Amino acid sequence: MNPRRPTLLAALTLTATAALTLSACGSDDDSPAKGEDKIAGADTGSSTPSASPSETVPDQGERPEIALPADVTYKFEWGKTGDAVKDAVLHDAEQRIRAVDMAIAEQDPLHKAYRFYSEGEAAAGSEKYIRDFVDHKARTTGVTRYYDESVNAKDDGTAALVYCEDQSKSFNKFLKTGKTDVTPVTKDSYVLYASTLRKNDKGVWVTERLVSERGNAKCQP
Repeated sequence: MNPRRPTLLAALTLTATAALTLSACGSDDDSPAKGEDKIAGADTGSSTPSASPSETVPDQGERPEIALPADVTYKFEWGKTGDAVKDAVLHDAEQRIRAVDMAIAEQDPLHKAYRFYSEGEAAAGSEKYIRDFVDHKARTTGVTRYYDESVNAKDDGTAALVYCEDQSKSFNKFLKTGKTDVTPVTKDSYVLYASTLRKNDKGVWVTERLVSERGNAKCQP
């Protein structure tokens, strides 16, 4: 059985503007399919590494180390915004993505790294999502691109983040056989995400809710 993520986690009628005011529920894309099933790796695939928000935010001590397979790379096209709060939101959202993928790579649905960067519905959704990979003994390989981000940070310590994901070069890899399931590129290879985050008492922007829409027009090439 192909463990690729289902077409849609939550049916959304979502535009980038509307998503920035998102306050309703949502969760991680719940079962393996190319994309957020991408195993996080060092950002060796980034076309603009010097502009990554992760390089503008100082290390905050007890953050988990994220170490991932070398055969998966990212292109985070999230540049510096010039706003310290927005850059911190983007940094921690990126770390959450990597942490979820590390949990998939290590086949650990309760991995402490992704739980460091997510809480509530988002953490529960990530756990289910990771378990689907574990059940199928699969991970992913290839390059995943993130782009067209939009951040709205509020004075109350919350933020909304919308972004696109290009899964056209990310595929499932089955652990037992080592086989990569290369699938054709379609409009559903492009996914829109909308998340809400909150700055916790450790100064970390944790994702509390996350919804997605596969094939959204905003993300098409």
